[in-house]
This record gives sequence, C-alpha cells and structure tokens, in this order.
Amino acid sequence: MLTIVSYNINGVRSGIRKGLVDWLDYEKPDIVCLQEIKARPEHFDTEIFNGLGYECYIHSANKPGYSGVAILTRIKAKKVVYGCEIKDIDNEGRVIRVDFHKFSVMSVYFPSGSSGDIRQAYKMYFLQKFHTYIKKIINKYNLIICGDYNICHKAIDIHNPLRNKNTSGFLPEEREWLTDFINTGFIDSFRVFNKHPDNYSWWSYRARSRAKNLGWRIDYIMVSEKLSSFFSDAAILSDIEHSDHCPVLLKMTD
Repeated sequence: MLTIVSYNINGVRSGIRKGLVDWLDYEKPDIVCLQEIKARPEHFDTEIFNGLGYECYIHSANKPGYSGVAILTRIKAKKVVYGCEIKDIDNEGRVIRVDFHKFSVMSVYFPSGSSGDIRQAYKMYFLQKFHTYIKKIINKYNLIICGDYNICHKAIDIHNPLRNKNTSGFLPEEREWLTDFINTGFIDSFRVFNKHPDNYSWWSYRARSRAKNLGWRIDYIMVSEKLSSFFSDAAILSDIEHSDHCPVLLKMTD
C-alpha cells in the first residue's frame, strides 16, 4: 500500500515546533507533499526528515519567508523537476515534480487572490499557464497533483456558498477553471470515497472557525484517470493541527 499526503504546512519551521515530525514518524506516509514551507533550502531542516527515512526535495521562493513547496519521499526518485518552466511562477516556488517508476507526484501551491485585484489577476494568470503546462505533460506521465489549489470547487466544498459567491477562492471563473482542469483527465480523489458535506481542509484563524467547522475544501490530490484502478482510500485529516490547513491523504495499491 502506498500512502501520499498533501499538506499546506504554513511554515515548515512552525510545523516542526507544533509536532509535525512526531506525526510523520507515527503515520509514516510514503510521500509527503508540502506547500507554503516559507523556508529556503538552507533553513529547511532536512536532517530531521532524513532521520525518518525521507529524501527531501525543495523548491523555495526567491523572496525569503514566502511560499515554497517540497516533496519528502521514502521511495527512490528517478528524476526531480523544479518549477514549471515559467520564470515568474518559478520565482515564487510554487511547483515541484518528482518522477517515480510508475507515476509522478507534484506538489503545487496555487496563488491566493484574497489580498486584492493585483494578486487575483496573477492567480488567474497562474491558472491559465499551469493548465497549459499540464496539458503538455499529461500524456507523458501518470500524474498525481497534490496541493493547495486555493479554490473550492462546488457549493458542498465551502461552509457558506451564498455569502462567499463573490469571494476569491469561490469565484465562478475559478470554479469553472477547476472543472476544466479535472476534465483534462483527472479525478478528485477525495470525492471518490466521500460525497458528504462539511468536509474541509482550511479554516480561518478568526472567529473560532475551526472549532465551528466553518471551513473551505481547497486542498486536493488530483490523480490521472489512468491510475483510478489503484485507488484504495482517501481522507481529510481534520483532527491534525500543525497549520490553518490540515493534511489530505490518498492510499493506493502498489
């Protein structure tokens, strides 16, 4: 059985202080995709993860303390690709891919547009460019795209869809993009196993949102349709609290 975890850790050093390493040691996932690590490679404590049996591959933003993605793996990698061949996106450390024997795993941190019009425009730019990039490689690799997509796909994925209908992360054009992206040849792995509402992966720190479960499902493990026969289970681990997000998990047969 292969276990893959995706986790926006909101600062890997903060996550370590809050017990991330102990949790990984207990759960022992095979591959861990981290987003928003907020650390340069020299500030990412690879030795502590090496001690758990992981090789660490890190793609940081040029700006210190910002963005960044990583993949930790117990499985030997064939190849590591840093970025997506788009300079201004790669400068923000948003995409990394690790190729294995039968599949490739990506950790992707999609931009947020919540700070205003400039970043929302950049988010839409990123979505278009990233989709074009994926279309170029989808037939070459069996892709598993883990990440914080910063988009709730459907009304079931957000606690108050009517109030948030004009909010970045639930805008019609963002949701339409995610539908088109899935239709490229992906499966939203969590929804294969769970069709129920009130399953979220991010909660605001304000107004006790997590305690009240006033959340958003914006973290996904999207999997190439070609791999669907290997699905075993998927889950949102909402009781794990090292971040304002929680981990999402996919189990696949070998």
